[in-house]
Amino acid sequence: MIPNVDHCFQKAGFDKKRLFYTQGDYGLFQCSEPCCQETFENEDTIRQMIEQQRDMRIPSELLPICSYCGKPMTMNLRSDDKFVEDEGWHRAAERYDNFLRTRRNMRVLFLELGVGYNTPGIIKYPFWRMTAQNPNAMYVCINKGDAVCSKEIKQQAICIDGDIGEVLDRIV
Repeated sequence: MIPNVDHCFQKAGFDKKRLFYTQGDYGLFQCSEPCCQETFENEDTIRQMIEQQRDMRIPSELLPICSYCGKPMTMNLRSDDKFVEDEGWHRAAERYDNFLRTRRNMRVLFLELGVGYNTPGIIKYPFWRMTAQNPNAMYVCINKGDAVCSKEIKQQAICIDGDIGEVLDRIV
């Protein structure tokens, strides 16, 4: 499973060990440089920032800095070549690869919810490729204004152009 960075799957009760935040994690800081391949939990810092903010400003002493090099910290989000893939990220990637490998040619649903073209090589295109390679796979995309698939998998695909919440409510 490849959810987004916002912990919605965890909040819904999914075990973190069954999730792969391939695009990063809002709950982690990383060095902006980055000088190391390490991430840092940020919940306590963010809560302090919220509590102490005044007029949309936070005290400068709450701005996180890297304990190794002193550079500012930033969110652990894949947006450029400075994205940190720490040990936890690599363990999750290995679990995800193992999941896919052990289900090759089995009945699999690749469910894509709201994935755009910001980084299609991370989720969208691999899902299309894996669907095309597996005659038992099905690709489902729910996305308002961007519900598409490649012509190679049209027979194995359902693309629904609509608001994810509304579509899921109608299904239930």
